[in-house]
Amino acid sequence: MPNVSVTPRVWARARARGAYARTRHTQQALVLGRNLFRDVLARERWRTHRFNECFTLVVIERQESTSDDLAWRLPVQVLCGIKRDTDILGWLEPGKALGLIVPEMASSDRSYASSITLRLRSDLTMQIGASGASYTITAHRYDLSNPSSTIAAPPAPSTEPLGARVSASIGAALKRTLDVVGSATLLALLSPVFAVIALLIKAKSPGPVFFKQERVGQSGKPFMMLKFRTMHVDNDPSIHRQFVSDFIKAGKPENGDASGEAPFKIVGDPRVTPIGQFLRRSSLDELPQFLNVLLGDMSLVGPRPPLRYEVEQYQPWHYRRVLDAKPGITGLWQVSGRSRTTFDEMVRLDLRYAKRSSPWTDIKILLATPRAVISGKGAR
Repeated sequence: MPNVSVTPRVWARARARGAYARTRHTQQALVLGRNLFRDVLARERWRTHRFNECFTLVVIERQESTSDDLAWRLPVQVLCGIKRDTDILGWLEPGKALGLIVPEMASSDRSYASSITLRLRSDLTMQIGASGASYTITAHRYDLSNPSSTIAAPPAPSTEPLGARVSASIGAALKRTLDVVGSATLLALLSPVFAVIALLIKAKSPGPVFFKQERVGQSGKPFMMLKFRTMHVDNDPSIHRQFVSDFIKAGKPENGDASGEAPFKIVGDPRVTPIGQFLRRSSLDELPQFLNVLLGDMSLVGPRPPLRYEVEQYQPWHYRRVLDAKPGITGLWQVSGRSRTTFDEMVRLDLRYAKRSSPWTDIKILLATPRAVISGKGAR
């Protein structure tokens, strides 16, 4: 382990800058301040989703927060003795939690990342003694090679400042209020339309009025999405499965023609009933999804809820669209005037919405949706 010596005066100066300085005679690595470390962590997550380059976040926490520099000097020394030059050390919460980002650039890096927690705990115990028990050490691995395990993986501790977390909580509460009030109001106003559509479906095609289908919700949680049935009963789903696979892999504009149909809906699908064709063109088949919004499985605005076999075709960076936002009835890509687009572009629009989501953004998208539906670009 390199000979590291950090005086209280140097530590105080470094804390004011948000990082340790590299000294002349030691190999002391930078300890990034909270804001900068949060930015680096966000970039590493983006790299994981975009390029499938995994990393592990090792977190060392004190049971009680302290501003005492000496309480953290030895843990920092231990971390600097263990870490590689490519690992990034920084504050998750100053005085409370340190984080170490461990990128995996080769298969051997995985064993290194998995053993670093044990090494850290052992070295702390040796150098600090029984007081080492006051530190809690955990590791969170970000890996998209297995979609189901990645989606269900526990999140790393939040790196957002308190003000940002409060704002996000308020925004989420306002969004949920808009969802509940909006969906309940529309369900009440549109109840006569529901009755007429139900009678038409029963008169034109034998089978149930509603169609239930499992979709992938936020954080990979499955739910049963409701729609008015637009297809004949007992149809072959392999047609749509193949179409979706070709569309996602090819990266071409949806349907490859000028039909104006939405992605994942096949032009001239033989499984669709005559009344179903009208319901799809007018997007009336989507009305029962207001019940999903009321139940909390969906939102009025958000990414399109994918099928399980769609998610299986995703590239690593595509998974964020089922991680970052609750699925919605309408979304940014429908009202942006770019409904005829590639799958990758649709995902980018979904991610842009998730990053900039706000109640006002939702209201603007909702107000723009009727025009998109009338033009045929909002049907999906």
